[in-house]
Amino acid sequence: MLTQLSIKNYALIDDLSVKFNNGLSIITGETGAGKSILLGGLSLILGKRADLSSVKDDSKKCVIEATFDITKYNLKSLFKSEDLDYEPLTIIRREILPSGKSRAFINDTPVNLDSLQVLGVRLLDIHSQHQTLQLTNDDFQFQVIDALADNAKLLETYSGQLKQFKQLKKALKALQEQKAEAIKELDYNSFLLKELDDAKLIKGELEVLEAEYETLNNVEEIKEKLNASHELMSNDDIGVTASLTEIKSQLSKLSNYSSSYKSIYERVASSLIELDDIFSEIEQLQDQLEADPDQLDKVNAKLQIINNLLQKHSVSDIDELIAIREDLRSKIEVTEHLDDDILETQKQLETCELELQKLSDAIHDKRSTILPKLTQQLETILETLGMPNAKFDIKLNPSEVFLDNGKDDLQFLFSANKGGQFNELKKAASGGELSRIMLAIKSVLTKYTQLPTIMFDEIDTGVSGEISNKMGVIMQQMSKKMQVFSITHLPQIAAKGDTHYKVFKEDIDNVTFSQIKQLTQEERIVEIAQMLGGSDLSSSALAHAKELLN
Repeated sequence: MLTQLSIKNYALIDDLSVKFNNGLSIITGETGAGKSILLGGLSLILGKRADLSSVKDDSKKCVIEATFDITKYNLKSLFKSEDLDYEPLTIIRREILPSGKSRAFINDTPVNLDSLQVLGVRLLDIHSQHQTLQLTNDDFQFQVIDALADNAKLLETYSGQLKQFKQLKKALKALQEQKAEAIKELDYNSFLLKELDDAKLIKGELEVLEAEYETLNNVEEIKEKLNASHELMSNDDIGVTASLTEIKSQLSKLSNYSSSYKSIYERVASSLIELDDIFSEIEQLQDQLEADPDQLDKVNAKLQIINNLLQKHSVSDIDELIAIREDLRSKIEVTEHLDDDILETQKQLETCELELQKLSDAIHDKRSTILPKLTQQLETILETLGMPNAKFDIKLNPSEVFLDNGKDDLQFLFSANKGGQFNELKKAASGGELSRIMLAIKSVLTKYTQLPTIMFDEIDTGVSGEISNKMGVIMQQMSKKMQVFSITHLPQIAAKGDTHYKVFKEDIDNVTFSQIKQLTQEERIVEIAQMLGGSDLSSSALAHAKELLN
């Protein structure tokens, strides 16, 4: 409920602060006194866009602040989702700076207008004769029906199931698109993989093949050089081995003379051992070496295959080709497994759809059950409000698709006159009739759900004294379960309030200001008497005012 409102530097208001009580609060005042200014300030609290022209003194900041007691509204989850600090007494503040910029705060946390609007609709509902579009909105009509049907828990479960259903549908579509795309690439990828598999690639193979090719391709030259080297080492007259053996023999006689001779002798002996090794290895290479045209052709062919693959895939070594081969293999395996994934997702989707259908059927059944009760309650209330021939025809038709709140299409039809045709509310009811229908619906809703504070702005316009009295009674009944405000010009409604506030203008130093104050019992009598008979108070008007208040 709205517990306090303060407005500074807004329109005709310089500095206003007022506290409100629960129950039915009446707001009265002459036309132009500032009631619309009050509503304008509250609209800013609800997230309406700010206008610098509404600021009284554009050299100063305009501040509008409202305090709400939200202990009964179950809003902790909303505060969490909006990343706000939850406070049982929540303060909403709007500021319009001289620059024209606007700022909004919830419990001193800066917020954008979207967050303000999300919270605002849960706290305050401003309704006037000209603001009845909500009544013709399907979402609002379903809200009424589901409140009476006690569908809150079912709808919460349905919402979670619908979310899963949509996710599965999205996943299935993605898998099917992936499969379609994969099928286009499958043949080509399979061809590329076969090429790489047939090549039987081995890590580090390229260097080995290149070395083998060079050997086989130059076998005669290698043979000639090895033979020449063998001859130079093994010749008895001029061979390197024989000469080095003779040098070793000569130096061995000097090795005992000094360490210098011994060192050079040992180096020659070591060189002779290394030379023997080289000689043996040359002999082995000679034995192994032979021309092999077939092997040369094989090596050359394999090199050609590898080089073609390197060029085709724009890489520089076999390791990269092997990585490409494994990646292609993975893609093909994924394609082959897509059918399994699609089948599994389809099964999950079917199971989810069955559960969703059960939930939507249960929601539909509960809605259908309460429609006669809702129709009867609304028609009874409207009869007391001067619409004895008002009739409703509310129909639930099955939808082809799952909607956000079930699987029903709603027809909320109305006829105001006896024998008249049923039609949509916005076509069948006048503005004044829509206001009374809204009042009837809100009064029914208060019995089944916790509504936010509601402010009726002159919805009694054009209503007779007896009907206005009935409207006042309905507001009184509503106010037992929620906070209700009524801005009215009718004394019959004004007298029904638990608390009465008056909006008035006063001139200070040739400047007009709007003010609001809570009236005492005596002031209420005077105010209602003036509403009955004008500014000239008669004893009969005062007596009538007292009678209405009693």
